[in-house]
Amino acid sequence: MKHYKHILFVNVALLILLLQFTSQNVFAQNLQTQNQWALLPFVKENQYNPILTPGSSIFTDPITQQTVKWEAAHVFNPAMIIRHDTVYMLYRAQDSAGTSRIGLAVSTDGHHFTRNQQPVLFPDNDSFKQYEWPGGCEDPRIVADANGTYYLTYTAFDGQLARLMVATSTDLIHWQKHGPAFAKAYSGKYLNVWSKSGAIVATYSPNNIVATKVNGKYWMYWGDQFIWAATSTDLINWQPIEMPKGMKPPVALRGQAFNMPQLQIVLPTRKGKFDSDLVESGPAAMYSPNGIRLLYNGRNIPAIGDKNLPEGTYASGQALFNAKNPVQLIHRLNHYFMKPTEPYEITGQVNNVCFIEGLVYFQQKWWLYYGTADSNIAVATCNKPL
Repeated sequence: MKHYKHILFVNVALLILLLQFTSQNVFAQNLQTQNQWALLPFVKENQYNPILTPGSSIFTDPITQQTVKWEAAHVFNPAMIIRHDTVYMLYRAQDSAGTSRIGLAVSTDGHHFTRNQQPVLFPDNDSFKQYEWPGGCEDPRIVADANGTYYLTYTAFDGQLARLMVATSTDLIHWQKHGPAFAKAYSGKYLNVWSKSGAIVATYSPNNIVATKVNGKYWMYWGDQFIWAATSTDLINWQPIEMPKGMKPPVALRGQAFNMPQLQIVLPTRKGKFDSDLVESGPAAMYSPNGIRLLYNGRNIPAIGDKNLPEGTYASGQALFNAKNPVQLIHRLNHYFMKPTEPYEITGQVNNVCFIEGLVYFQQKWWLYYGTADSNIAVATCNKPL
């Protein structure tokens, strides 16, 4: 009898271990399956980073008529696109006075860039000076249309208010400014509220990033307190999405959101996580029939967020929206996929910043370009197929 009890005990113990092992494997497989939609993993190219640092080029400013070293202080937050098998980088550059201009650099290998000696987009004595001076032109993001015209969203900063702007080009060097993206929406209701960081929904290919319509309209994710959405018929004039009657915000309004309470928040901040304080759009949003993937930036406050990340840390997240209803969030990573770890990411103009803004598929892999500590530019790569 004792012998049978011993066998029974051993069998039960083995069954428990088998169930635990199976349960852990199922959990791991489910976790992997849940995140299959995400673009992962990214590995920092530390042997090359930072790939762009401040430069010594000079430029005669058209407003002050003074010669300035327009990129001598900081370079960061680049937009990226492929043209003629070449990687084009449009990056934010600051002079010693803090004015931002957008520079251009090109590469045939993704690591080594040759700069244009003059900025390609900058404050001028034009009708947009009132929005762009003295702060400048900041934080570009780029897509193309099916006809080969490039559309750049960027931030104009007049020293007090940020406004989301649009410019177009056919060669990435000569740009036509079109002014504030929301100037005509709701009779100018959102012209003079804080707006920036416009990531247009697009289809990525090895050769281009092409704006893609959903339900007959172009879509854009934008904002840097929460992330909101907007639509357009021409990629120039945009209309922010307001909440339907009876809808309530998913979180309590904070910061700039108090000035635009009617807008529908599509990606809120989250308590206890790396994106507790602020969320901000990254590169052009990635359209596919299975969903719209948005890579975004999150800022942390340990008191309400991730206690293991320093105050003000910018880390990188991903979210997936419904391909047929771009305001419907269907998946979101629970954890950042990139954070500051390197000296040039931890110390700089703003400490503890990895700010993702440019993404291309080039040479059979993904290249994610980002600003480091608001001071330099670096890159990380991912081998996941297109």
